[in-house]
Amino acid sequence: MSADPGDDPHVRLLLGAYVLDALEAEETCRVARHLQLCDGCARDYVEVAEAAAMLALLRAEDLRE
Repeated sequence: MSADPGDDPHVRLLLGAYVLDALEAEETCRVARHLQLCDGCARDYVEVAEAAAMLALLRAEDLRE
């Protein structure tokens, strides 16, 4: 991995949808390619994925407290 993503714009705004598998196939491929090239976006992806995993542990009762 390198710190330079090349000409591909950063994908941080798409990471939430990427983690939730909510992107069109073309966008999914673009984000995946970018994450292989950009350390910053890859670090952000890990944070978003961890947050999504933590949200999956919540129960409805937890949200009412």
